[in-house]
Amino acid sequence: YSLWNIWVASTLLKVLLFPTYHSTDFDVHRNWLSITALLPLREWYTEHTSQWTLDYPPFFAYFEWVLSRFVPARVAADGCVELVAVGQYGMATVVFQRTTVIASEVVLFVALQWFIDTSTTGREKRRNFVISASLVLSPGLFIIDHIHFQYNGFLFGILVLSLVCAKLGRHVACGFWFAVLLCFKHIFLYVAPAYFVFLLSAYCLNPASECTSVRGVLRIVNWTNLAKLGATVLAVFAVAFGPFAYYGVLPQLFARLFPFSRGLTHAYWAPNIWALYSLVDRLLIQMAKRLPILYTLFHKSPAAADLNQSLTRGIVGDVQFSFLPQIEPNHTFLLTLFYQIMALVPLFFQPKFERFIGAVSLCAYSSFLFGWHVHEKAIMLIIVPLSFVVCQDRRLLPPFQMLTSAGYVSLFPLLYGSAEWMFKSLITFVWFIVFQTSFSEVVHFSRKITTRVVVLDRLNLIYMLCFAPMCITIQLLDIQSRNFQLLKRLEFFRLMIYSVYCAVGVISSWSSISWLYFLDDPIW
Repeated sequence: YSLWNIWVASTLLKVLLFPTYHSTDFDVHRNWLSITALLPLREWYTEHTSQWTLDYPPFFAYFEWVLSRFVPARVAADGCVELVAVGQYGMATVVFQRTTVIASEVVLFVALQWFIDTSTTGREKRRNFVISASLVLSPGLFIIDHIHFQYNGFLFGILVLSLVCAKLGRHVACGFWFAVLLCFKHIFLYVAPAYFVFLLSAYCLNPASECTSVRGVLRIVNWTNLAKLGATVLAVFAVAFGPFAYYGVLPQLFARLFPFSRGLTHAYWAPNIWALYSLVDRLLIQMAKRLPILYTLFHKSPAAADLNQSLTRGIVGDVQFSFLPQIEPNHTFLLTLFYQIMALVPLFFQPKFERFIGAVSLCAYSSFLFGWHVHEKAIMLIIVPLSFVVCQDRRLLPPFQMLTSAGYVSLFPLLYGSAEWMFKSLITFVWFIVFQTSFSEVVHFSRKITTRVVVLDRLNLIYMLCFAPMCITIQLLDIQSRNFQLLKRLEFFRLMIYSVYCAVGVISSWSSISWLYFLDDPIW
């Protein structure tokens, strides 16, 4: 079971996508290439010629510096590494940067091939191959990395390396790779609590020790293991942040990594709790125009409600709700922390690989559903780890199907052009048919299939079947909006349909996974 043929075929397809649309993220990474290529390290996190300032952790900055060493003279002359406010470049720069995405994604293929090779039985190897193939051919990676433009493939490759190390009981290596990952992209802090609890319980504590005395309490901790793991993680962070500490620019670096001026929701709502919360507020605004008594019930004035009718003022704008209570960053933090702690308690007492994957997935769910200014692209942080356990039990498959269908379709607005519509629809449809069929063939059959499970399966099927007419209808409205002014004014409404419908699927899948995680121990 080798991924080699898949790598070759997928690479050819990705090359064909070179001329397609790319987002402003392309300009972001082009500017980062310029910053790291032309400026000394001490200025990387203070430079602001362009609005696309460097705001990823140091290892990613080092990665961009390495890429800048390989820029050919022809590509450099094309404007690839010019430090300007607005970059001007041609196809040579596009080809070079898209090629670096494909090349870096080798890390994901290598990590998943290692995952396959760790299988101990033929049945397990087949199951792991299906899981791996579903990830390397993920529509999410095609849309986000190879059209929209980012470098998520190799980052998830590092995540997979850490997960495989956890599976093999190589706890220090697991901690090492996850620390490396955090120094590449800090969004993975979402799942850091699961790693902390898993490594603490599985590697740094002696569960057999008795706490009858002070000496017994001290013996609970395996100090040797704690020292090895701690030294490894600290060494990684020292390599990443040490040079910037030496130059005294850590405050500027952390200010870039954690900007708090952004609003609750992005300009396009991620499919989470706050999308539904925002929808309710919008509905109340419209209902109040016909039922003025709502102003009295909610103690609002019509003037104030009209003023706050726009839920977001752009990418970094503040969100103001007209009827519902305002949501602050501390509210989202406490909600996220609460649901993460719930997932971590079983992991602490049962630090097995399957339970660890479940906790990682639920931590990602919590951050995505309740977090502050969540991007729709963060859905991949749930899909990737959950893929590793979906074949453990037949009952995990329906919520996973709902998650992947809602998650991948929620990425469609990233590619808003008609030229890309057919590709994103076709690759998502084909992926779903091929891999959901493959998952069904290799999944462990559960004897606990109840009437409740059968009913939920039917509802899940109905929900997923509705995606096709929804996507087609929205695309037709997009096409006709060029001819009708009314449809042009409904652009946000079309995005809201994506957000709200996909949010229902993501939240439903979270509820089902949580139910199985907390109430069905044999799966984990």
